[in-house]
Amino acid sequence: MTAVVAGRRVVVTGLGAVTPLGSDVPTYWRRLVAGESGVRAITLFDASAMASRIAGEVPDFDPALVLDRKEVRRNDRTTQMALVATREAFDDAGLPPRLEGSLAEATGILMSSGLGGTITLIEQIATVRSDGPSRVSPFFIPMAIANMAAGVAGILFGALGPNYSTTSACASSGHALGEAFEIIRRGDADVMVGGGCEAPVADATVAGFARMKALSTRNDEPAAASRPFDAERDGFVVAEGAGALILEELEHAQRRGARIYAEVCGYGATADGHHITTPAPGGAGAVRAARRALQKAELPADAIDLVSAHATGTGEGDPTELMAINTLVGDHAAEVSVTATKSSIGHTLGAAGAVAAVATVKALEEGVVPPTLNLHQPDERAGDLDLTPLTARRRELDVALLNAFGFGGQNAAIILRRWVD
Repeated sequence: MTAVVAGRRVVVTGLGAVTPLGSDVPTYWRRLVAGESGVRAITLFDASAMASRIAGEVPDFDPALVLDRKEVRRNDRTTQMALVATREAFDDAGLPPRLEGSLAEATGILMSSGLGGTITLIEQIATVRSDGPSRVSPFFIPMAIANMAAGVAGILFGALGPNYSTTSACASSGHALGEAFEIIRRGDADVMVGGGCEAPVADATVAGFARMKALSTRNDEPAAASRPFDAERDGFVVAEGAGALILEELEHAQRRGARIYAEVCGYGATADGHHITTPAPGGAGAVRAARRALQKAELPADAIDLVSAHATGTGEGDPTELMAINTLVGDHAAEVSVTATKSSIGHTLGAAGAVAAVATVKALEEGVVPPTLNLHQPDERAGDLDLTPLTARRRELDVALLNAFGFGGQNAAIILRRWVD
């Protein structure tokens, strides 16, 4: 392992979220802690022929919060959600609606997606095959490519610093947050938006995951379908959403009097080198990523109070993550709380890490661990870990580990610490 070079300190000063529980952070957090579910029967397309007919859809989503009618038509739903979440994060951080001058040059955006403009891609391929090439939208390519959420956000908010998208399947926004942290840490920006977005609730996408046997088919009980760590889990529930966090160099944040939520202390990224969908035995890649993040944070594993688990509800992924967490924390396991936010909202794929990060920051701030819903028969590999079944728990929290894993064996780990002024 290469040596860690100390860099500038990075803090979180703004939060934004679009989720199946609500299109703003206060609503998302309130309903998450209350143990509500955002999983319901699919309405965005006719799912009657699908093996899995449930999803985490964002109710009453309104892109007019940031885009006029013409621009709504020119941006995929994925990008629209990213912009709404970023707008909320900007406002929450006390940043101007549009950046100017030196602040614009010092601000960058890493807004990631695992799939990009899925709905546009599916619709336009169908159009060219049914109606011919002359009927394809001239905005097809800009609407579909995965980097466009970051690009449009930079245009809309005036951010002129580093701007791109990391694409690593369901680890995408975990990597985005980590790379945004590193960009500030090494001095290439003072402010970064780190986040992710996904709008994958479309017929071809749902059918594809279903054919892999990856999705829950508990269609008659939507709210009970997403069951991370439960012995009766039968797959994940596909979901849409976006999360955005404003990361900022500590002294820069303090000079402008920004409220600080938490500190980002460490980041690790590894590969399993094992299989396209199945994690490495024992979660070896996840353990190495977390240890690297702890090394950068200069913290021991027994400092971890909370793990925000990737925990999708699949047969192989969940127990492997539990083994990884137990390997990491060792004898400290009984003191560690674990939460699985996907039990409430489903799996937002490339947005999952950022959406979970918003909840993790709020958990550190308020000393509340969100519940893992539908957890009635915990997987035996949990050991002494507290998986926070069914009901939120109040407890003192200082350090949290955020896990994000993707198909292809790609792992991201983020260490967050409660801010004490």
